[in-house]
Amino acid sequence: MKQLLVRTEHCVGCKSCELACAVAHSQSKQLFAAIFEPERPQKRVFVETDGEVIMPLQCRQCSDTPCVYACMAGAMRIDSTTGLVQVKTEKCVGCWMCVMVCPFGVITEGPDHQVVKCDRCRELAYEPACVPACPTKALQFVEVDGYASEIRKSWMNHLKEEVGNHA
Repeated sequence: MKQLLVRTEHCVGCKSCELACAVAHSQSKQLFAAIFEPERPQKRVFVETDGEVIMPLQCRQCSDTPCVYACMAGAMRIDSTTGLVQVKTEKCVGCWMCVMVCPFGVITEGPDHQVVKCDRCRELAYEPACVPACPTKALQFVEVDGYASEIRKSWMNHLKEEVGNHA
C-alpha cells in the first residue's frame, strides 16, 4: 500500500501543495478557471508553521481510524478496495464528531456543512495532486515496504561516509 510521506526538513512553506489540492478538487481542474467558480475549491492539505517547523498536514489514514468509529451517521468509512478512509457526503449529518477526534485536525467543514478530508485525489490515476506540486519533494507518495528498504540503505551509506570521514 502506498502512503504519503512528509519530509518536514524539506518543506519551505510555499503552499504549492495547498494550491494544487484546491485545483484538483475544483470543477474546472484549471487554476485560473477555479478562481472564478461559483463554489470555491476547497483544499484538503494545510501547511502549518510555528516559526521553527513547517509542516504540511493532511489525512494520515490512521490505522485505528478514530473518525470512522466516531461517525454516528456512517458517513466515514473504510473503502474496501483501497483501504482508505473516505467520506460519503450524502450520509454526513454535520455532527462534527470526526472533527473532534481527528488527531491531526485536518477534517474541515465543506459545503452544506458536511465534512471534507483528504481523499488522496482518488480521481487521479497516478498520485495525489500535492505530491508533484511540491518543488522540494517534501511530499512523496511511496510504497511502504519499498521505502523501509530505501531508508536502511540510506542509513548504511550515511554511516559509510561518516566512517570514511573519520578514518
